[in-house]
Amino acid sequence: MKTIPTNLPDVLIIQPQVFEDARGFFMETYHQRKLAESGITADFVQDNHSRSQQGILRGLHYQIQHTQGKLVRVTLGEVYDVVVDLRRSSPTFGQSMSIRLSAENRLMLWVPPGFAHGFYTLSPWAEFLYKVTDYYAPQWERTLLWNDPQLGIDWPLIDGQPPLLSAKDAIGNLLIDAEVFD
Repeated sequence: MKTIPTNLPDVLIIQPQVFEDARGFFMETYHQRKLAESGITADFVQDNHSRSQQGILRGLHYQIQHTQGKLVRVTLGEVYDVVVDLRRSSPTFGQSMSIRLSAENRLMLWVPPGFAHGFYTLSPWAEFLYKVTDYYAPQWERTLLWNDPQLGIDWPLIDGQPPLLSAKDAIGNLLIDAEVFD
């Protein structure tokens, strides 16, 4: 596994080693020792799997308590994945990074606690898998508004159409009003 730093400290792109031949491919998607060598020493407690059709935007989510680190990847299709630094003491507070994750490029992303995370489905369908470091705690879940002008995220919206959102994502908070981390 190769780790690639991003513009947000502690957020890492993970490029697994892929062994391909005429039969298909094989890759390790989780290897505790190799991730620890890259500084990811998290204990994962749960795996999640979602399926979304094109134009769905999920996020930007985080838990203000029972914070979750996430190791994310796509097994079908392609998404535009976004992470926002919500650590007020960080020099990159309020800044974001984005990456296209796909079944084809097989990249993974480490999103540590203290960040909001979301994705937008670019392909007709996408399946998104992720490991988390703490259990889902709906009473502590918060949503940052996906199109907050202060964030300046350039979402690659299909035909410029607004994304399909859940009710909670449609009423997310602006960064200026959001509960954030110290």
